[in-house]
Amino acid sequence: MTHPAQNAPLIPADLARHGPVIPVIVVERIEQAVPLAQALVAGGVRVLEVTLRTPVALAAIEAMARAVPEAIVGAGTLRSAADVRAAVNAGARFGVSPGYTREIGSACREAGLPLLPGVATAGEVMAASADGHGFLKFFPASAAGGLPMLKALAGPFPDIAFCPTGGISAETAPQYLALPNVRVVGGSWLTPADALRAGDWARITALARAAQALR
Repeated sequence: MTHPAQNAPLIPADLARHGPVIPVIVVERIEQAVPLAQALVAGGVRVLEVTLRTPVALAAIEAMARAVPEAIVGAGTLRSAADVRAAVNAGARFGVSPGYTREIGSACREAGLPLLPGVATAGEVMAASADGHGFLKFFPASAAGGLPMLKALAGPFPDIAFCPTGGISAETAPQYLALPNVRVVGGSWLTPADALRAGDWARITALARAAQALR
């Protein structure tokens, strides 16, 4: 079932206005979804990227979007037009892809789903930019060149902003956030697997609060 957006339509750049870190979330069990979203929002983190890497991911997006209206829930790991349609039907308000293809871009435009497309090279930046995307996910950040690569991309692409994701930690995030072409970082350290398994929501709220204070 398609759900109406809780707030006004957003553009991808809006995602960076809510804080310096977007958690990259892997939900293994559906009962984790709502308390996890509540714990993150309690720590001030509203933008949540739920990756489509588990069988319960779409149900988790739907549950979070329904039960925690303060959250801006998106779908990560979009790899096909079918993924885009499923994400929209689950109630996702934005999408994130690990790479960029015109199929993904077209599907998101047709569905009205704001897209944060993944790029790792100058050619991919050019392809995404040519299709109208000016805010891009740099992935996998640490493996694809990290800080030196982002500094190098700033020269030929002064109009492009990035959300580096992949291999970033609470310790390295401030270095990325200090770059002028980085608006926000993506990270999985806000939702450690052991905390999810234990239902340690207080720990996740504390990690979210610390993340909000990074910039």
